[in-house]
Amino acid sequence: MVRQKLLVINPEGLHLRPAGIFAQEMDRFECEIFIQHQGSKVNAKSLLSILTACIKCGSEINIECDGIDELDAMNRAIELINSGFEGL
Repeated sequence: MVRQKLLVINPEGLHLRPAGIFAQEMDRFECEIFIQHQGSKVNAKSLLSILTACIKCGSEINIECDGIDELDAMNRAIELINSGFEGL
């Protein structure tokens, strides 16, 4: 299992468009992937779960990946969050 704390820099936070991109990208991996935010832990492969977390710009989140391709999933999650979803 790997964990990483990240800062959401997208001005919209993880709302519909960026949350959809994130969930779609995470769904490509076999491992379990979760986002922890303000005491809640949601499935990062589920658009609805991400939306219910109400993650805004400036929020600190923890990404947790557990499984066979956890390092690849974490690297992609970091890339997406740190890019602010620019150009996607």
